[in-house]
Amino acid sequence: MTEILTHPDLSRPEAFTRAELGWVPWIEPSAAEDLSERQVESLVQPSRTASPYFRLLADDPDVVEARTKADLEIFQAKGGLERADRELAAAAVSRHNGCVFCASVHARFAAHYSKQPDLVDQLLDEGVGAELGQRWNAVVAASVALTDTPVAFGADQVTQLREAGLDDLEISDVVHSAGFFNWANRLMLSLGEPENPS
Repeated sequence: MTEILTHPDLSRPEAFTRAELGWVPWIEPSAAEDLSERQVESLVQPSRTASPYFRLLADDPDVVEARTKADLEIFQAKGGLERADRELAAAAVSRHNGCVFCASVHARFAAHYSKQPDLVDQLLDEGVGAELGQRWNAVVAASVALTDTPVAFGADQVTQLREAGLDDLEISDVVHSAGFFNWANRLMLSLGEPENPS
């Protein structure tokens, strides 16, 4: 029987933040040195063996490999939506879903690529209703609609994105970024929790 880990003395973050957080699993992952060659290969980037989250996912190497390749293709693809906007979509979804760890990661990236840390912090502090300007308001609204339920995303959100200057490829990238992170949040939230850095 799998032992469920509890962390009664864990220092948990009390608010959304751009700070680098740790993440602790509720199921013990394999140690990095115990991963098979196939498991390491499935992580795509060998540095991911340092993460307990990815070591846990490596128990199903085919799935984690597909997940990681999709992640990299969505967020690092050339052309289409600016990287800052993709990261903003992921941060907005994570903020709406309550995934403090993912919100911290993608808020850091959104702040870095946009050079607008104050706006990103406003999203974290005030939530997805924060006033971020026409373009980012449209990206956040579309991301939240997809997060609530995919059928909530429709013509109104597409019109709002177009009015903010996004073309069809960029709108598709918003959908991919938000949709992927809606799923990724739920996976991470079901396997462990964030912790403040030691």
